[in-house]
Amino acid sequence: MSALAMGGGGGGGSMPSETAPQYDPAVEYRAGLTALQAQRWADAEKSFRHVLAVSPRDANTNYLMALSKIGRSDYKGARSYLEKAVKLEPAMIPAHEQLGIALAKLGEADKAKEQLDWFTARATTCGTACADATVLQQGAAAVQAAIGAGKQARVAVPGLLMFASTQAGDGAYLAAVALINEHRYNDAILSLRAAEQVFGPHPDILTYLGFANRKLKRYDIAEAYYRRALAVAPGHRGATEYYGEMMLERGDVAGATRMLAQLDAQCTFGCAEADELRRWIVRRSNAS
Repeated sequence: MSALAMGGGGGGGSMPSETAPQYDPAVEYRAGLTALQAQRWADAEKSFRHVLAVSPRDANTNYLMALSKIGRSDYKGARSYLEKAVKLEPAMIPAHEQLGIALAKLGEADKAKEQLDWFTARATTCGTACADATVLQQGAAAVQAAIGAGKQARVAVPGLLMFASTQAGDGAYLAAVALINEHRYNDAILSLRAAEQVFGPHPDILTYLGFANRKLKRYDIAEAYYRRALAVAPGHRGATEYYGEMMLERGDVAGATRMLAQLDAQCTFGCAEADELRRWIVRRSNAS
């Protein structure tokens, strides 16, 4: 008999896909935050690696992974995650600050200066009265000091709002839902991002981020959020329904029909999400 048929060296006889670890990104994200706060850098890195395996385009997790690397004095490793974080979320001020400091620490003063220039440009656009004025000023000062110190720059993992309680995260999420019901989608997105900092790539948060962006006609951004939600939770009925509705809005009837088929396969005895998407498809067909 083949090694596979006999179970190989593992003795279980199961397929690798059946025995591979299954990680809940939201749980791993919170575990990573707890480890980071306790300065258990290796544990934090392990948890954030599990999150990124499912949701590699999550800017918050890339940033937190970088902080885990910084805690272990791995500035080169931190740099790549920080660069990805600011690419995914260009307005992420703490990531720009830590990137500038890490680059200075690595002896790349010219590139660190690019981050300082980013702070200068952002501060000019922001003005002295905007909400981020103080944070931008502090970030610029930190990067400037690091450039001056060069490889001798002192680096410390910052204590940030990322350690907000789950209650604060729940509050931000509930506020976002209320704002969506009031059609205040831009405000809802801000609240959802605050919740995302606490809970990471949670499928409910990603789904609502997709929904709010869709209502603002930002279809490409909405699609990216729906896809991320379904990558984290393939059976998420809300994301499947809303993604199908958006497909109809963009004229993709076949795509919406595929989403409905997925819902029907999940909802043996029917469910509200399948019924609602079916109504959308019928209305679309009647209007054609």
